[in-house]
Amino acid sequence: MQLEFKNANINDIDTIYNLNKQLIDMYEDVESIEYEKVLAWVKRKITKYINEYTCVVLNNQTVGYYYFHHDEARMEIDDLYVLPEYQNKGIGSKILEKCCLETRLPIYLYVFSKNVRAIALYERFGFKIIENINNSRYIMQRDM
Repeated sequence: MQLEFKNANINDIDTIYNLNKQLIDMYEDVESIEYEKVLAWVKRKITKYINEYTCVVLNNQTVGYYYFHHDEARMEIDDLYVLPEYQNKGIGSKILEKCCLETRLPIYLYVFSKNVRAIALYERFGFKIIENINNSRYIMQRDM
């Protein structure tokens, strides 16, 4: 599988937002959060950083997105999404492999605690749960 990685642009904002919203709807206890405020914050974040997001392409088709950036003395993998029809094909693994090869710094990410498939993938790459946030999300970290 030959993936291409290119910069996302403003045309990708709505797709990334909708992928994020789907995960929130699926895994978050939406009764316990200020749902509309959370979604507004998500939209602002994506819009602000869209030029730092990476678009993952396979055979000229967008198959996913992620935002990999410095955060003080470590790196964060933020908003890692593989479109549903391309999941379970090794694309998430290729994205993680690429990120892990790009830095010698610790890497962390947030994952919904109910997203067991994603947690299992991150664990295969050496990520460990280091914090539980409101019983709905974990922070996982991979140390070098």
